[in-house]
Amino acid sequence: MGDKCAVLFGYDPSSSEILEKSLVSKGFEVKVVERLEWASSKGANVIYCALPDNLPDAEYRSLLDEIQVLRIARENLPILCTSEGKKLERIVQAVRAGASDYEAWPDLNGSIPEKLLHFAEKSLKEEVSPARGKNESGFYGILGKSIEIKKVFDMISRVSETASNILIVGESGTGKELVCRAIHKSSERRNGPLIPVNCGAIPEELLESELFGHEKGAFTGATTAREGRFQMADGGTIFLDEVSEMSPKLQVKFLRVLQESEFERVGGSRTIRVNVRVIAATNKDLERAVAQKEFREDLYYRLNVIPIHLPPLRERKGDIPVLVEAFINRFREKNMSKLEKVSETVLEALQEYPWPGNVRELENLIERMAILADNPELRLEELPERFCCLHSVDSGPMKLAEPDIPEEGIDLKAVIDDLESRLIEKALEKSGGVKNRAAQLLGLNRTTLVEKLKKKKMEEAKASE
Repeated sequence: MGDKCAVLFGYDPSSSEILEKSLVSKGFEVKVVERLEWASSKGANVIYCALPDNLPDAEYRSLLDEIQVLRIARENLPILCTSEGKKLERIVQAVRAGASDYEAWPDLNGSIPEKLLHFAEKSLKEEVSPARGKNESGFYGILGKSIEIKKVFDMISRVSETASNILIVGESGTGKELVCRAIHKSSERRNGPLIPVNCGAIPEELLESELFGHEKGAFTGATTAREGRFQMADGGTIFLDEVSEMSPKLQVKFLRVLQESEFERVGGSRTIRVNVRVIAATNKDLERAVAQKEFREDLYYRLNVIPIHLPPLRERKGDIPVLVEAFINRFREKNMSKLEKVSETVLEALQEYPWPGNVRELENLIERMAILADNPELRLEELPERFCCLHSVDSGPMKLAEPDIPEEGIDLKAVIDDLESRLIEKALEKSGGVKNRAAQLLGLNRTTLVEKLKKKKMEEAKASE
């Protein structure tokens, strides 16, 4: 492709011809594709993607997956979507998947749609380059100043210089994908592709083809040959999210790729060699899965060369102000909100909440508050009930509102343990460290409180401060 290239997807021949002529007149090389994927976007400065209302749901879901791949593989690539407008929920889903912007279905009168021209010209002025790297409050897109997250930053800096396989472990919503992107962007492979695969979101019978590709006629519906994600990632990095969901049969083939850097497509016999760094992620205990014969032991040790533990948000509460400010600014830049800041009481409430859905839950909350905001400052009474769930002792019994639970689930034991620890800390703080009074505030016997303090090693932690 040339220096100025636009990719068009999803248009009928007549519309594509009009757009192509208009873009060519501006000096662009135009590529019209039948399938939107990483391979088709190489060298592109902008992608213009049509979402016709008659596109079947299955094809649309596949398209969203490809947009997500492109967004991760080429973080700054402009992806503009257009729709006939009758199915607005599709536009929302496309933006959430990673589309840069959208517009109503254009009236093609021989000129380039205004937004497409804007994105095309802007893309030529801004080099598609690695992420900014370190700054005061973040590291390659990961935000935070806490000691806990700085340990992660240090680990990323260390492992990026190696070619070893990496296993990122952390609860859902903690930002494992961001850690993978930071490792890739700070490594020698930064100019190569970063190709993600969500092993838990792809049906087992399709995952093998998605990873390794297939030959024409390999199975019903395989009308053409297709390269898999491993081949797309050649020279770069492949990110296997929810790797624990991979079937035992597929684990065997995957192990061979890790050992030999080669594989065959589904229905093929030709050996394909690749140079790919593997970064895997999971929110499950793989050691337990190995013990229960649910995950191959040899594969686990191949993946777990360098483990990175990503702490949950409840263990890095000091980062909440930084995250809140960043999310508010992001939505303001998109002209989505009047919201400029949150009150001190709101910030305190956010720091008290256990966050079972982690950073993703916080981001979703700020997005909701930003959309609904009528004033520049968010007040406590505007938050959902679960953030105002603790009543003072004098006003009656404590009430806990039902918290949100993400689709991936939560670690109930950890959340309850954390809530109990924070309540004990609050009681001790309010009682000035007098255990008798703290026990009364909590409705416990003094001996019970002392036992809990010993079990949680809270007294030792206080003594070391």
